[in-house]
Amino acid sequence: MRYFIDLAYLGTAYHGWQIQPEAVSVQQVLQEALSKILQQNIEVVGAGRTDAGVHATQMYAHFDADLNCDEKTLQFKLNSFLPKDISIRQLFKVQSQAHARFDACSRSYEYHIVNFKDPFKIDLAYYLLKQPDIEKMNHAAAMLKDYTNFKCFSKSRTDVKTYNCNITAAFWEQSKDELIFHITADRFLRNMVRAIVGTLLDIGLGKNSVEFLKEILKSEDRSMAGTSVPAHGLYLTRIEYPKTALFDGL
Repeated sequence: MRYFIDLAYLGTAYHGWQIQPEAVSVQQVLQEALSKILQQNIEVVGAGRTDAGVHATQMYAHFDADLNCDEKTLQFKLNSFLPKDISIRQLFKVQSQAHARFDACSRSYEYHIVNFKDPFKIDLAYYLLKQPDIEKMNHAAAMLKDYTNFKCFSKSRTDVKTYNCNITAAFWEQSKDELIFHITADRFLRNMVRAIVGTLLDIGLGKNSVEFLKEILKSEDRSMAGTSVPAHGLYLTRIEYPKTALFDGL
């Protein structure tokens, strides 16, 4: 049987989601926990990748297994076994064809910025001393939805077949003491969100004009875009799937 896991994690201690040689990843920890509890060799497939230090308030993954207990019991055992920075929010059965990665139709991220030194958010938000112009950044962010090729925001060494992404939402909001960037797309390239945030901050801080973003996008050149912001301010927040019978638990 195939099962989906809805999980959240604090990414500070991990080298991203995907299993890496000589480094601890979220996928590795989850896979090892499931294998020990179920006493089977379990392979976990995630809905996507997050870089080292990036957090997730929602990540989906699937695995195949013959359970020796019900889903609620397994969820409880997993949460008891896993470290405190990984939490299983839900575990449920899906149709055997359902795929956590390939069936996902959209992913959403947030990037959090604080304008003062907050010891309680040292690993949870990016400390930016200056206050950027939110209106200019929102004007620029809206332009992203008019483009599909985002090679200028991708890491140069990557094995992707296409740099096309369909961005459906991109905007900034001031929420209490934080400045938060929201972005949703069908897919993202490696390092894409952090590069976009760095580029938009350059505009908000007066280093580049709003119109210059068009030149960056047309160039398809990573060196034209801004510096990638630190990973610890980035959160994967939502993954959506089609409303079909494959995903009865969603």
